[in-house]
Amino acid sequence: MKEVFIKRFKYYKDLGDESFKQVTEEQLFWQFNAESNSIATLVKHLSGNMESRWTNFRTEDGEKSWRNRDAEFENDLGSREKLLARWEKGWLVLFDALNTINDDDWDEPILIRGEKHSVLDAVLRQLAHYPYHVGQIVYIAKMLKNEDWKTLSIAKNQSANFNSEFLKKQQAAEIRENSSPVCFAKSDEIRDDYKI
Repeated sequence: MKEVFIKRFKYYKDLGDESFKQVTEEQLFWQFNAESNSIATLVKHLSGNMESRWTNFRTEDGEKSWRNRDAEFENDLGSREKLLARWEKGWLVLFDALNTINDDDWDEPILIRGEKHSVLDAVLRQLAHYPYHVGQIVYIAKMLKNEDWKTLSIAKNQSANFNSEFLKKQQAAEIRENSSPVCFAKSDEIRDDYKI
């Protein structure tokens, strides 16, 4: 099971990595207004959370006494290099921790702010939290780049083409019938443009 979680977390890390590449250093620190977070601020918060939650996560509370959560929302990293170093450090702590989990560990109790969680619940909690903020990073970068943004998923108005190309790559035995019109590719009940 941990491989599935590692794969999902890596996917969201990659979205952040690809967003950073598209924006200038100045744009990493841009804020819409005083109440908004910059990309850099979101990176500080994510990294601070990861370091706190996953350092010695089995033996220490996930909210460490050394964490200064309020300072994570100060827009003061200063450079792309510092931002990337902070980003990588947080993910390294997370992935190192995930790699220590075995199949028998998912029900093991751990603490976050004094509240008991199973290891599984703690992982799921962060799998909801981190993509939330990575989505904000992507959204800010996309707004800043506007028409120069290179999509990180399926391009606008390209879903049918993407699905068709994806199906062409599948072996006939791998294509199963289910509730999706795209996956009914071998059925006579679908529109011609979805058939392969």
